[in-house]
Amino acid sequence: MKKQPPVVITSAARSPSDQLRSREIRYVTMMSVRAGCLILGGVLVSVRPPLLPVWLTLCAIAMVLLPWMAVLIANDGPPKTKAERLADAAAREQRQMALAEPSAEPTPEPVTIDSDIVDPDVAGPDEEHRRP
Repeated sequence: MKKQPPVVITSAARSPSDQLRSREIRYVTMMSVRAGCLILGGVLVSVRPPLLPVWLTLCAIAMVLLPWMAVLIANDGPPKTKAERLADAAAREQRQMALAEPSAEPTPEPVTIDSDIVDPDVAGPDEEHRRP
């Protein structure tokens, strides 16, 4: 009888609540840095250090880019494992093959509807003279 290797707990994925918590911490940290840039900009304006426009430009760029980066990082999930990537690729290839192969059922002929009345029991007011 062949022994199976033991399951290693350290290779288990983190729980979704742990992942969410770490993403929330990263988001709040980045937003705190943004608030710090705003406060730093206010302090720099009042102190008027050398190269003030350069410092204010850097603070403004950080205040614009940090929210965008924070949202991207907060919405990012854990990276997929190699097995998950291979399964996704196989499913994608299978879908493409299913779409590429012709269907076994023949396509029905398109039905052309003329302006003639198909049912003689249902006739319009100008069609009554055609009835026998």
